Amino acid sequence: MSENLSAEQIDEMKRFSWKIRMEAIKCIAAFGLGHVGGSMSIADVLSVLYSGEMAIDPANPKWEGRDRLVLSKGHCAPALYATLALKGFFPMDWLTTMNQNGTNLPSHADRLKVPGIDMTAGSLGQGGSVAAGMALAFKMDDKPNNVYVIFGDGESQEGQVWEMALFAPQHRLDNLIAFVDYNKLQLDGFCDDIIAMGDMAAKFRDFGWYTINLEDGNDVVAIHDAIEEAKAQTTGKPTMIILNTVKGLGWSEIAGKTNSHAPSVSQEQLSEALAEMQSAYDAI
Repeated sequence: MSENLSAEQIDEMKRFSWKIRMEAIKCIAAFGLGHVGGSMSIADVLSVLYSGEMAIDPANPKWEGRDRLVLSKGHCAPALYATLALKGFFPMDWLTTMNQNGTNLPSHADRLKVPGIDMTAGSLGQGGSVAAGMALAFKMDDKPNNVYVIFGDGESQEGQVWEMALFAPQHRLDNLIAFVDYNKLQLDGFCDDIIAMGDMAAKFRDFGWYTINLEDGNDVVAIHDAIEEAKAQTTGKPTMIILNTVKGLGWSEIAGKTNSHAPSVSQEQLSEALAEMQSAYDAI
């Protein structure tokens, strides 16, 4: 399927991923600390979604014909805020105000304050239920809109996620495409040391989902192809795409480490991280 992408399009998606990371970590550093790790690991899926996979209109964020995105792991809002700002949903200078008095950008995604946010998130596990409800409503109204939802792997320990996992196939929600950011780490350490999730793809398959497991969930071409496959499948099932990612990707000080969840970011650390990310950007 990737033959539909030109080399220029692929490079632009890769560059967009690094732009998202750089703007997200600047956003976090302006406050001094925040959810760096997960924001870095979802940058690539956000790049693909906002580079043509989703129907959106930055000039009209409430356009009824848009696809919906639910960031169920709402604490990774810095990456989504960076994406939306870069796409022109709101001014770039908002990013330096996140989580500060008078801001339009609270630490967790908020649809009442932020143009382009479709669900206010915070309590983990709830995003899937809302996304499934959106998808069912579109089916009932015979509308073509797709719904996308991004879960965390630690979040997937929540029982509500698995109630939704039963509900969506029952209602043949093939307009629902979900992702698990399977970076193997959560707030308190490695997922396997807390509640091991095992073979996530097999679990969702057993619940009736069409499943795709990406060994490299930070590969924009693989993500693009998986989404295209999900749209093309005719099984009447929702799709779950497992993204095996690296938490904190782009900043070697935290990448893949237990201190990656929500570290403080000093100006010196910001400079070091940005230098690494800029180098990756320039290498494309």
